[in-house]
Amino acid sequence: MVRRHGGQSVGQTPVIEIRDLHKAYGPLEVLKGVSIKAERGHVVSLIGSSGSGKSTLLRCCNLLEDSQQGEILFDGEPISWKGRGPDRRPGDPKQVRRVRTSLSMVFQQFNLWAHMTVLQNVMECPLTVLGEDRAEVEARARQLLDRVGIGDKCDVYPAQMSGGQQQRAAIARALAMQPKALLFDEPTSALDPELEQEVVKVIRSLAEEGRTMMLVTHDMRMARDISDHVVFLHQGLIEEEGPPSELFSAPKSERLQQFLAATAA
Repeated sequence: MVRRHGGQSVGQTPVIEIRDLHKAYGPLEVLKGVSIKAERGHVVSLIGSSGSGKSTLLRCCNLLEDSQQGEILFDGEPISWKGRGPDRRPGDPKQVRRVRTSLSMVFQQFNLWAHMTVLQNVMECPLTVLGEDRAEVEARARQLLDRVGIGDKCDVYPAQMSGGQQQRAAIARALAMQPKALLFDEPTSALDPELEQEVVKVIRSLAEEGRTMMLVTHDMRMARDISDHVVFLHQGLIEEEGPPSELFSAPKSERLQQFLAATAA
C-alpha cells in the first residue's frame, strides 16, 4: 500500500462528489444511479468489466458527457443544469470551463497534438486557457517533463516516442494545469507490459505525493497498491466498494469474486 502525505481531514469537503447519477444513450442505460466521492488527497479506483459504465462515469464527472439525472459537485459547488432528462445540459458555460481547468484528464490513447513538440503540448493549455506567462509556463513544463522521466524529449514530436513516453507526456500536460484532481481513463491499457510499468511508476509517485485522483483501470495490482477506495461497477451500478485491503482479499459479491478470478487468470 502506498504511503501518502497529508490526507483527508474530518469535515473537509470532497473534491469530487457524485450523487445518484444516471446516464443513457437512447434506450441504453449506462449508469443507473451511481454515487461516489473522491476525498482530498485520496485515490479512488473504478474497476469492472467492459461496458460496466466506468469510463462513462469519468466523462460525466468532467462534463465531457451530459447526464440525465443526479448531481455532480466539485469542491462542494454543485453543477448547475438546465432542461430535464434527455434535454439536460450544464447551465453555466463559465462554470464548466472553471471545472474542466481544475479536473485534468488523461486518456487511454494519449491524445497529444501531433503537430506540436512534447514541450509545446505541455505548455499549450496553461498559455491559451489560463493565459499564464510564457516563461513561467515553460519552466514548469520542463520541470514536469523531468518529473515524469522524459526531460530529454522536449523537442521531440509524439510520433517519435514510444507509447509509454507519450502517456507520460500526457500526464505532464495534465499536471501543467495545476489541477485539484486528476482523472485517468485506462491510462495503461494501450501499452505493452514493459511500457505499462513506466506509466504505473509515475502514477504511483503521484499517489505518494497525495494527489487527488480518480482512476479507471484494468490493472488490479495498481488499484490494490495505490487506492484509498475501490469501486466495482457492474451493469451501471456499484456492486461493491470499500478499501482495497477488504475488496481484494475478501470480496462479498459473487460477481466481484468472479471478476477478480477472471483478471487473475
